[in-house]
Amino acid sequence: MTITINAVNFEMAKPLEDFIDKKMNRFARHLNDADKVEVKMSVVKPQTNNNKQCQVRIGGLFAEKTADTFEDGIDACISALETQLERRKNA
Repeated sequence: MTITINAVNFEMAKPLEDFIDKKMNRFARHLNDADKVEVKMSVVKPQTNNNKQCQVRIGGLFAEKTADTFEDGIDACISALETQLERRKNA
């Protein structure tokens, strides 16, 4: 599984990158090894709350969430992707 992380409008720190790798690798048990993971993070309105936008695309699944922190946004995206994966599996 290949993970691509794009940071828009900010400089990403190593702990954030490690957090994303850890979360995506844990989620990978539900996916094929050939699946590509694309994570895009951006700061949409610097002076407001809930200004961190996260987008995660894995195969045919996509989630986009806005939160106070990037960590919360990634967690919310993974939760949404798990729901989508469950629906796909049961369909």
